[in-house]
Amino acid sequence: METIYLCIVIFLLCLAVFDLFVGVSNDAVNFLQSAIGARVATFRTVLIIASFGVMLGVVMSSGMMDVARHGILVPNHYSFHEVMTVFLAVMVTDVIVLDVFNTLGMPTSTTVSLVFELLGGTVMLAALKVWTDSSQDMSSLVNSTEAMKVIISIFLSVAVAFIVGTVVMWISRVVFTFNYKKHSRYSIAIFGGIAFTALSYFIFIKGMGKSPYISEGVRNYIDANTNMLLVYTFIGSTVVMEVLHLLKVNIFKFVVLMGTFGLAMAFASNDLVNFIGVPLAGLDSYRDFTTNAHGLGADQFMMTSLMDSARSPILYLLAAGIIMVIAMGTSKKAQNVIKTSVDLSRQDEGDEMFGSSMAARAIVRFSQSAVSSIAHIFPVGFRKWVNSRFNANEVELTDDTAAFDMVRAAVNLVIASMLIVFGTNHKLPLSTTYVTFMVAMGSSLADRAWSRESAVFRVTGVLSVIGGWFITAGVAFITCALVCLCMWYGGFIVQGGFMVLVIYLLWRSQRQYNRKKQQSKEAEDSFRLMMHTRDPELVWEMLRNHVRDTQSKTCRFALEQYNIILDAFSHQKVRDLRRSDKGLRKTLQILKKLRRQEMLGLKKSPLEMAVERNTWFHIGANSDQQYIYTLRRMLQPIKEHVDNNFVPVPEAYVKEYEPIRQTINELMKGTTDEIETNHYDEYRKVLAQADACKDELSVIRKNHLYRMQTSQDNKYYQVDMVYLNLLQESQQLLSNMRHQLRSAKKFMEE
Repeated sequence: METIYLCIVIFLLCLAVFDLFVGVSNDAVNFLQSAIGARVATFRTVLIIASFGVMLGVVMSSGMMDVARHGILVPNHYSFHEVMTVFLAVMVTDVIVLDVFNTLGMPTSTTVSLVFELLGGTVMLAALKVWTDSSQDMSSLVNSTEAMKVIISIFLSVAVAFIVGTVVMWISRVVFTFNYKKHSRYSIAIFGGIAFTALSYFIFIKGMGKSPYISEGVRNYIDANTNMLLVYTFIGSTVVMEVLHLLKVNIFKFVVLMGTFGLAMAFASNDLVNFIGVPLAGLDSYRDFTTNAHGLGADQFMMTSLMDSARSPILYLLAAGIIMVIAMGTSKKAQNVIKTSVDLSRQDEGDEMFGSSMAARAIVRFSQSAVSSIAHIFPVGFRKWVNSRFNANEVELTDDTAAFDMVRAAVNLVIASMLIVFGTNHKLPLSTTYVTFMVAMGSSLADRAWSRESAVFRVTGVLSVIGGWFITAGVAFITCALVCLCMWYGGFIVQGGFMVLVIYLLWRSQRQYNRKKQQSKEAEDSFRLMMHTRDPELVWEMLRNHVRDTQSKTCRFALEQYNIILDAFSHQKVRDLRRSDKGLRKTLQILKKLRRQEMLGLKKSPLEMAVERNTWFHIGANSDQQYIYTLRRMLQPIKEHVDNNFVPVPEAYVKEYEPIRQTINELMKGTTDEIETNHYDEYRKVLAQADACKDELSVIRKNHLYRMQTSQDNKYYQVDMVYLNLLQESQQLLSNMRHQLRSAKKFMEE
């Protein structure tokens, strides 16, 4: 029996290692976003500074481990077997939920997932215990008071972080403006002093001052002289900041890097419990069970020992910190999640990752109306002065790739660090994802980074991310409860099955993620380079290449799908038709995204070229989308016909259409080659052949109509109508091809 539980503990520890990688992939955005978004230093330098913060944070995290031990569960009412069932269910659910969200590139919360998984598993097991033993009651089995305290603090942090981030950023921008080097002669020292004092208070005085590794004498001195230490720290740091400023040292860069260190430390001390708290609690439970003096069985040995505070060995904590550091530097998923948050808070326009939603449009419309009403309360002169402080044309970025300036990066890091360390010091496992993301959104709103053209998309993104958080809570609770139920009744066989399932799902998820990233990497890199280029002439050249690549790939894809549809129609392959339908719908969404990207490139191009080629750009983009619409209109009747097992298309129709199919293949291949090579030597010939083919289709269509009208048997009426639709859409396909070729030639002309 002990061997089975030993295997479970080993599996929990293995999942803890993987959970560290998965969790850091999700949460690296919390402390890397601001420094990376403002480009204050190289990615390597930011990682090194964050790594030191993480290593210091894990040493200070020991007290937070109590959340996993007795924060939700009341272990003295549960046996060793019951506790291990809950812990295994939590870890199985946690890895799956977090990996799914990371693969989608959506910031979720490891804190929320852990808390609600523990709550789901505990509530399910408590319900089973109450059901089998009426003397038990839920209030004694679930630490509901502590659970509500944790849950309320997590969700309350969303509003607090957003409001504080908005207010502090607005004040900071009014003081420094976007041309902060011009307005920071003396104020920069005060700002740096406040930032350093605030971080020192929460990190060193409140954080390290309560660490079990600090002597009691030092802790007592800090408690007795906190106010004096704060005054001395503020005066000293302000003087040092002014001296550094006079020596031409960028104080904002120093504050951002210091904030990165502080936030990384706050993250590690607050969130390490999310990754290894449950496995370490399981390990402690196993040790207590195997060394119990009375030799009680797994169902009789009660886990009263978990009511004591955790004393995690320093080697375990350091090992976890090393794994987190490795994950930060190597995880591609971490960089994907960082991109999501940076894109939603960047200062200038770019490709909007999210579309528009009804809720976002209503919020933006209401906000604009409210701001207009409130603004009229203040004098005109005051409003003009405030607006002059928000002149984004004077923004000073470290380089062209920066998403926002260092003032906003500093505010993001200082405010987020203070809020998270405050929660950690009060043993509230605040969600670092919630806090940092909402501070970033509040600061970008106050910074007027959300223009009228982008606000609705940004709000949609924020709502999507917040919705993802709430979905995480519900999914984590329900999934863990169901997993716990299955494990309770299924025993070790079901538990082993879940272990195998987790391994398989993670392997499959990694394969799918790698394949998806490989497909989108080239196009994303091309667009990002175009957006970061300041030279309009160079942007125009990149845009032409982008448009040419889009149009040639779309034409090639359309021809491929056209042949798949025809083959599936003649051979009754409904699976190919379904696969084609899915591919067409996906491609249509990609084309809409590419059109938005190219529109942004057109806005950054030389004005005379943008105006002159605007018509041809839109005709080409419309032709790309019309390819997909035409093929979908061609596909739907065929798919319905084949899916319902109606009369197959007669061989005579297939032979009749075959010359047309060959001609369309030749013409579309020729069009693809001309657009791809940007050589239009056969331009006139292709257009003439397309017109001739359309005439042939008209003749075949008239003959087919006559055939339908004179037929004495309506056996083929259904397939006749489908064939007629095929002829009509084939003509439209050729028209789309002509429009695309003509617009490509005109748009690409030197």
